[in-house]
Formats: sequence, C-alpha cells, structure tokens
Amino acid sequence: MNHLLIFLIPWKDLNMLLMKIITKYVYDLLEKDCNLKKIFIPVDATESEPKSFIFMSEDALTNPQKLMVLIHGSGVVRAGQWARKLIINEDLDSGTQIPFIKRAMDEGYGVIVLNPNENCIEVEKPKTHVQSSSDSSDEPVEKRERKDKVSKETKKRRDFYEKYRNPQREKEMMQLYIRENGSPEEHTVYVWDHFIAKSAAENVFFVAHSYGGLAFVELMIQREADVKSKVTAVALTDSVHNVWHQEAGKTIREWMRENCCNWVSSSEPLDTSVESMLPDCPRVSAATLQHAERRIPLGEEPPSIDPFFEGFNLLWFPPAFGGSPMPSDSCMLYFVQSLSLLPVGGLTDCQSKNPQCSIYF
Repeated sequence: MNHLLIFLIPWKDLNMLLMKIITKYVYDLLEKDCNLKKIFIPVDATESEPKSFIFMSEDALTNPQKLMVLIHGSGVVRAGQWARKLIINEDLDSGTQIPFIKRAMDEGYGVIVLNPNENCIEVEKPKTHVQSSSDSSDEPVEKRERKDKVSKETKKRRDFYEKYRNPQREKEMMQLYIRENGSPEEHTVYVWDHFIAKSAAENVFFVAHSYGGLAFVELMIQREADVKSKVTAVALTDSVHNVWHQEAGKTIREWMRENCCNWVSSSEPLDTSVESMLPDCPRVSAATLQHAERRIPLGEEPPSIDPFFEGFNLLWFPPAFGGSPMPSDSCMLYFVQSLSLLPVGGLTDCQSKNPQCSIYF
C-alpha cells in the first residue's frame, strides 16, 4: 500500500524531496568522484553549533601557482550545482560543476567550491504548552470527556493527513542561522578570510554565476586591497551585481573593467559586446536568452577546445598548456589567455585576429 501513498503527496512536496536527493547525490560525487574534501565551517564551531561546509581539493591551500574558486547563484542550488533544472531535464554534466572541476584539476588547479546558500539549519520548534481552561469550567465531567475525545480524534486525523500531505514538514520547524555564514555575502567573505586569503596560490581565479557575482563584488568592497593583490581574473555569467546599489567605489570599478568579464543572456552572436549602463566590467553575449541553458556538450565541436564553463554561458580554454592553436572567433578565449591562464600575445593579438573584440585589458 505504501507505493500508493505517493499520490497523496502534492507535486510541490515531491519536488522538494527530489531536490534533497539530488543535493545529497551531488555532494557524494564531489567527494568520491572529484576527490574533494568536505570542510565544515565555522572552523571553530562547537559540536552543538549549526554548521555549513565547503569542498576543496587536496592542494587548494598549498598549490603555489593557481586556484579556481566556484560560486553558484541563489535559490535552491547547493555546492557543486549550477542549475537543478538542467540536472533534472538534461544531465549531471549540464547542471553541475563536476565536468570542469575535473578539468581544472587535470590542468593543475587547486579548487574551492563555495556553498553560499547553506545559511541555516532547520530544527523542531519547541512546543509551547497551553493550559486547558476546561478544568475550571462548570461543564459536567462526561461532557468534557466527550469533547476531549473528539478533539483528540480530530487532531489524529489532521496529523495523519499532514504526514502524507507534506512528509518533509511533519513538525513545526524553526531556522537557526550559521555563525558568520548567514547569507551568501557573509559566506563568501568568511571563506575568503579563512581559506582563499591563506592559500599559497599566486593566481586566484573566480567563476561566479548570477548572485555569485553580487557576492564577489561585496567581497571586493569589504576586502578590496586583499582581493586586488591575489585575484587574477573573474569570469561572471549573467551576474546580477550592481555597482551603484552595492556602492562599489571608483577603484573597484576600474579594477573590474580590467580583470572581469560578464557573459550575459543575449540573442547576439557569442562574444558580441552588449551595452550596459553600469560602469564596471565588459558585458558580452553568451548567445542564449536562457539564464541556465546548456549549449555545447563536452567533447563536441570545436575539437581543439573543451568547455570549462558549461550549462549557463561558456568559458573555454584549450586542452593543455601549449596545446592546440586557439580559435580566433571567441573573445572568451583571449580573455582567459590574457589573464595568465595561458601564454598569449595579449589584446593586440586578439584584436588583430578578431576586430570585433570588445574586451579591454
């Protein structure tokens, strides 16, 4: 009979249950398939304190050359995911960070995967005992007993229905926020202070999608000098940051113009300059109108390059240092090259091969 109970559960609750299964499965893949370590935070948390966690490669803090930091967007996604819609409707390669975590590690990067939406834990809300006033009433004992019996039966039926209507919320819950990680912005700053800033990497690279871009800009506002001294390049994809609303200063905006690029939703050809009213980093087309859309699967054309960022917009780099010649039709390639990911002739070489290049270094 249990298999029939699923039809008593609303689709919303089934979806919530599916999301939890996906999250746990991706976490397991990060540890077992990508060989990342699960690191609990706050680092000094007590045993009974609410905790979150991030994932790191073994060499994330000791790699002397380069470190890749991944930040996903807002909503229900968790560490290792870009879009659950793509995970469900397409596949894991499309909707998770796993393909390019592996690619980055193969190319010698240390990797840190942030978990900015894991801000609190849910615990059962303490029950408040309300004294019944029936004891002090003038009602006959038999009448009070009948009322109590009806009340108990009603509650029993209601609880039974609630159990199958919403299996994830059988009890009234409350949220306990995680110390110094109560928001994506707090989380990003915390991971910077306790991990990224202490890493040995000479060059740190960020890939931040959607709200992750806003979190990075907030990090810059709070740790400007440190970020400038350690971060080499930032690839933003449909970032929702706003330098005016976030009150980013002039020096931050200037640094972003030279070290960041934002691939945004657009119907224009790939890498076409997209006009913006914000005086920060260049904005170029991702050649899609979908915020989360898989466009070119791993291993397909062009054969000389592999997708590093897949599922939303695309950031490409060649299969190996000194490998196949670079195609000249994508400014993304030159953006990655020019910021020390790979040796290259720089902007002059880029513009000579592609006059439409709109990225200025």
